Amino acid sequence: MKHSTRSLVALSCLSAQALGKMDFPDCVNGPEVLTKNLVCDTTAHPSERAAALISAWNVDEKVANFIDKSPGASRLGLAAYDWWNEALHGVGSSPGVVFADSGEYSSATSFASPILMSAAFDDGLIHEVAEAVSTEARAFSNAGNAGLDYWTPNINPYKDPRWGRGSETPGEDPFRIKGYVKALIDGLQGDQNITKVIATCKHYAAYDLEKWEGITRYRFDAIVGMQDLVEYYLPPFQQCARDSKVKSIMCSYNSVNGTPACASTYLMETVLRDFWEWTDESQYVTSDCDAILNFHQDHNYTTTAAQSAAVALKSGTDTICEYTSITDMTGAWNQSLIPEPIMDQALRRLYEGLIRAGYFDPADATSYRSLAWKDVNTPETQALAVRSAAEGIVLKKNDGILPLKNINASIALIGFWAAAGNTSMLGGYAGIPPHYFSPLYAAQQLGFQTTNATGPVKQVASDEDTWTTAALEAANNSDIVIYFGGNDMSIESEELDRTSIAWPEAQKALIEKLCALGKPCIVVELGDQNDDAPLLDSDDVSAILWAGFPGQDGGTAVFDILTGKTAPAGRLPVTLYSADYVDQVPMTDMSLRPSETNPGRTYKWFDGAVLPFGFGLHYTTFEPSFAPDAFAEKTYSIDELLSTCSEKYLDLCHFETVGISIKNTGNVTSDFVALAFLSGEHGPAPYPIKELTGYSRVKGIEPEESKEDVLNLKLGDLARVDEHGNTVLYPGTYDLLLDVPTQDTVSFELTGEAKTLIEFPQPPADLGEGNGHEKFTPK
Repeated sequence: MKHSTRSLVALSCLSAQALGKMDFPDCVNGPEVLTKNLVCDTTAHPSERAAALISAWNVDEKVANFIDKSPGASRLGLAAYDWWNEALHGVGSSPGVVFADSGEYSSATSFASPILMSAAFDDGLIHEVAEAVSTEARAFSNAGNAGLDYWTPNINPYKDPRWGRGSETPGEDPFRIKGYVKALIDGLQGDQNITKVIATCKHYAAYDLEKWEGITRYRFDAIVGMQDLVEYYLPPFQQCARDSKVKSIMCSYNSVNGTPACASTYLMETVLRDFWEWTDESQYVTSDCDAILNFHQDHNYTTTAAQSAAVALKSGTDTICEYTSITDMTGAWNQSLIPEPIMDQALRRLYEGLIRAGYFDPADATSYRSLAWKDVNTPETQALAVRSAAEGIVLKKNDGILPLKNINASIALIGFWAAAGNTSMLGGYAGIPPHYFSPLYAAQQLGFQTTNATGPVKQVASDEDTWTTAALEAANNSDIVIYFGGNDMSIESEELDRTSIAWPEAQKALIEKLCALGKPCIVVELGDQNDDAPLLDSDDVSAILWAGFPGQDGGTAVFDILTGKTAPAGRLPVTLYSADYVDQVPMTDMSLRPSETNPGRTYKWFDGAVLPFGFGLHYTTFEPSFAPDAFAEKTYSIDELLSTCSEKYLDLCHFETVGISIKNTGNVTSDFVALAFLSGEHGPAPYPIKELTGYSRVKGIEPEESKEDVLNLKLGDLARVDEHGNTVLYPGTYDLLLDVPTQDTVSFELTGEAKTLIEFPQPPADLGEGNGHEKFTPK
C-alpha cells in the first residue's frame, strides 16, 4: 500500500468522514428484504447465506461494491464497509480504523515490529501477541471503529538488506516465517466457529522492492525461476493458504515473469485455489492499493481502467483497493468486459468472509461481540508489549559492561530516539499507542542519574553539525555513554529502499567521538541492520544491542536488557552483510544462488556475513547438545518413511523427534534459542550451506541447570526443490547442526530412490492465461 504512517492517519480520518462508523446489519429490525433473506439464518451454511444475499442485489449495487470503501446497499440494510484495516503489530492507523481524539478507542497497544518479535524465535509469544491484537481489533469493530478484516501479516521473505519494508516481515528464512505465520494466523482468526478477525497474508508474490535506481514496485517485473519461486518465495503463502487456511490474501504490485501478480491466473487460480485447495471457505483475494491501476499505467498489460478491472476479477482478484485511482467497474460492465457470474463469485467470497466473522449474526452468537474498550490497553497487554520487544533484542557485542550493575552510575543517553516522544520506536503500520516509553523515561524510572542529548539521523558530514557539542558535553558529565541510533523510517520504509547499508555517516562520526572518550560506550540500534563491522572491531565500543522497532514500550524493554532484568536471548532473523554487498548484486536480481553476478543471498547461499543469521550473545554461557539417542537408527529407507505416512500432503509427514539438552554453564538465568540446521550434498547442485529445520526457545535455564526439549522434523524439512519446482526427498547423508556457531552435530542417512513429495503445477507460457488480457495488451 502506498503511504507513510502519517498519510495513513490522514486517510483514516478522511475515510471515517466519508463512510462513517462500521455498522452490523440488523437482521431483526432491518428492511424486510434483509430480514427475510437466508443470509440472516444462522443455521444455514455460510456459502448458501452469501449466495442468497448476493442474489438479492441489483447490478448497480454489485458494480459499486468491489472497492475497499464499499458503499454497501441501503435498500438491503447494508451500511458502508471499509475493507482497509491494518494490524501489523497492533491495531493500526488505516482508512477503516477510527481512533478517537481522546477517551475510549483513542489508542491501541503497539507491540514490537514483526522482525524483532521474530528474533525471539518463540511461536508462543507470537500467538499471545496475535490473540491480544485480535481482541483489541474486535473491540474496535464492536464499537464501529474498525472492520472485521485486517491486512496483516506481511510474509514476504526478506532477502535483500536494502528493502525498505524488511522490518514488517519475520525475516529472511522461509521456515522461520512459516512458524511465525502459523502462530499468528491461529491467534488472529481464533478458535471458534466464528472468525475472530479475518487475517490477510500479503503480498502475493515475489515482492521485495520499493524504489531502487529508478525502478518502482509498480512496474517491476520480478523474473523468478521455478526453483527459487517454490523454494523461497512461496512457502510462507503455502503455509497461509494450504495449512493455516487464512481467510484472505493480498496480491502484490509487481509482475511475476511478465504478468502482474493480481492478473496471474497461474498464481491465483492454478496454485493458490486449485493446487493449495484454498477454496473450502470461499476465501477471497484483495489487491494492493492501486495495483489494478498499475495494469495499464505501469505494466502496459491493459490500456484502460475498465479493462484492468475486468482482467483483475477474471484472474481471481475479488476486491480492489483504491488509493489515488478510480476503479472503472461501471465501464467494465457497460462494455460487457466482465460477466455477471464473475462479479457474483467475487462478492460471494467477500461476504462469506464477513458471514463467517459473524457480521450478520446476533450479538450473543459469539463472545467476541462482547469485547469492548475494557479489553484494550489492559495491564496484561502492556506487559506483553514489553516482552514482545525484550525477548527479541539481540546482543551483538559485550566486553563485560553488560548487564549494568551500578544503579548509582550516571548515564548519558544520546541519539535521536533516546528521548523519543514520537513514532520513531513504532515502525511501519503502527496505530496510536497509549504511551511512548522512551529510553530516557525508562532510565529515570529506574533511578539512574541521566543526561540527554539528541543526535543526527541521516545527515552527512557536509550538513551543519548541531548535535556533537551537546552530545560530548552530556557524555563528559556521565559515567556511561549509551548511544541510541540506527535507522528510522526516514531512512527505510514503504516506498523507500536504501542504497547504502553502512551506518549513516554523521551517526558513525558521532559514535566514534563519543566512544573515544574512554568511558563505557554502548550502542543500541533502531530499525534494520547496518554494517556493524567498524563498531564490532572497535575497542572503544563496549557493547552493541539491536532493538529493531521495539514499540510503545521500547525504552523499558531496552533497559530490561541493559540492566539484566531480562537476559538477552534473541537471535538475528537475517544475515548482517558488509556495506559493499550492495555493490555486488542489484535489488532486481531475484535469484538466491551464487553466480558470476550474484554472491548469493541469505545464510543459505552466502558465507561472508559480518554476523550470521541466528547470531546472538548471552549474559551467560551454554552447552547445547543433541540427546545421546538422536537418530538412533541412523539409516532410514525413503520408501518405508512414506509407506507409514497418512498425511494428505507428504511434506507434512513426520520424520523424527530429536531430543536436545541445554546446559547453562554460567551464572545468569537465561532463555536459550536452540536452532537446528540441515547440511549435506544431496539433491541438485549447488548445495545450500545449511538450512534451518527446527527451533525452540528454552526458557529460564538457571546456572548449572540442564533443560531438555525436542525438535520435530518433517519430511518436507529434509527435502530439496528441483529446477521444475518439485519438492523431492533425496537419498544421502544428512548432518544436523545445533546452534550458531555450530556446537554439536549428528548425522543420519536416507536410502533408496529419490521420491517426489510435491509435484508442483508447471506454469503456462502466459501466466495470465484465460483472463482475456491479450485483447487489451498494447502491441
